[in-house]
Amino acid sequence: MISAALEIQEEGLIQVSEPVHVPVPVTGGKTLSPAVAVNPNKKKVLFVTSEFADLVKAGGLGDVSAALPRAMRHLHDVRVLIPGYPQVIDSDNPIHIVGELSGHAALPPCRIGRMDMPDGLVIYVLICPELYERDGTPYGANNGRDWPDNHIRFARLGLAAADIAANLAQIHWTPDLVHAHDWPAGLAPAYMHWRGQRTPTLFTIHNLAYQGVVSLACCPELGIPPHALQQEGMEFYGKLSFLKAGMAYSSHITTVSATYAEEITTPEFGCGLDGFLASKTYQGLLSGIPNGIDESWDAATDHHLVQPFNIGDWAGKAVNAAHVRQLFGLESSDGPLFAVVSRLVYQKGLDLTEAVSEFIVRSGGQIAIIGRGEPEEEEAMRQLALRFPGRIGVRIGFNETDARRMFAGSDFLLMPSRYEPCGLSQMYAQRFGSLPVARNTGGLADTIEDGVTGFLFDESTVQSYEAALRRAFKVFAYRPLLNAMRCRAMAAPFNWCKAVEPYAELYETLVANSRSRSGKH
Repeated sequence: MISAALEIQEEGLIQVSEPVHVPVPVTGGKTLSPAVAVNPNKKKVLFVTSEFADLVKAGGLGDVSAALPRAMRHLHDVRVLIPGYPQVIDSDNPIHIVGELSGHAALPPCRIGRMDMPDGLVIYVLICPELYERDGTPYGANNGRDWPDNHIRFARLGLAAADIAANLAQIHWTPDLVHAHDWPAGLAPAYMHWRGQRTPTLFTIHNLAYQGVVSLACCPELGIPPHALQQEGMEFYGKLSFLKAGMAYSSHITTVSATYAEEITTPEFGCGLDGFLASKTYQGLLSGIPNGIDESWDAATDHHLVQPFNIGDWAGKAVNAAHVRQLFGLESSDGPLFAVVSRLVYQKGLDLTEAVSEFIVRSGGQIAIIGRGEPEEEEAMRQLALRFPGRIGVRIGFNETDARRMFAGSDFLLMPSRYEPCGLSQMYAQRFGSLPVARNTGGLADTIEDGVTGFLFDESTVQSYEAALRRAFKVFAYRPLLNAMRCRAMAAPFNWCKAVEPYAELYETLVANSRSRSGKH
């Protein structure tokens, strides 16, 4: 657990740290072998995020935040900065205080703790009990409502990143680059820019629809300078956008698939920022880099499964299917099993799945649904299960083991997303031989080969969705084709080792450009 004091050595410097008596968890995280040679000139990168799957996760951001730094470790020294939520504090790894930060405007002082994961990944924990130690998710209470002071909570995260980059935390590790993720980290590049800090920044958009928009009246609380309130700054239709701040003030912007990078420059997907993003694309400052998944997603070795199975071992897959049917109260059936593993929000097109559910059941299919999200969507799913007892089962909440068994046991995964920046579930499903039925958008378009590893449909309509489902039912009825598609899906190359290369190159380019401008070599 925690010793009375701990000496932490960073880059040859010794500091006696004050221990904070907070136990901390870990759930895996494999070290991945890189697909590129070890970089002899490692860059120090601070990865700023509001989620980290080993400790606290609300969506795909948590998975990426846990996987990408690990996949990058042989190429660059990537360390993670995350708020000290209860899930982080009350876990099994020790945290040791290594730095302190002063307040700014209405942002309170805080401390920086260091947590070393069992595999060596370094996590810096932003310790500020008044902001972060609350029951609920990273963003709100357990009733699904956001915390009213989220602008303070996540501005404090952004400012802490800027402070670490300026060496104000005195933690004896100063990043060469700050990589901020989504709106909760959007003020990190902004504070750095407003202070005139030269450290380059990369900002990644995981979902453009979540923008962290707050009133202009928050400016004094956050210490935002007047010149930021302009079209090229963080002003957004008479309000403040944390997401736009990250895009406006970072050295470069990425998003999580090539198709989504194009889509967000159009009015349909741009969420009011399409013109701004089109300008960034024209300047060469926006690119799409797809996410990957880690090596734990292997049906032959995954310890979560009731029975692991190899490509071609469809009897093993059937064992998992039987377990899922029992878990969700579904009847025994020889028909196809459809899975929904999703946040229960409007974006995910759950109303479309609700509309086609009668067709699926009438055609001999069953649906197992797991997830949590908006109260209205949760209730709609509960009502769907009541309409079709024994044919549709719903579990509100999320459990990693159950989710993995659903991917392994299902024949098809339903993902009728209205938009999908990248998506991870379709990759997980394919690895476990479950064929996605998905909207032809964003990362779904980039990771599903229509008619080969899954089924794509173009329009967010019941008719378009149902046409894809008819194709799925026909394939299910012809086992040689079904099994051939399963084999292709399970062999798809989605690992992080491939996805990490463009990030590694971008890190090196941004740091080199920054040093060139400042005259450093």
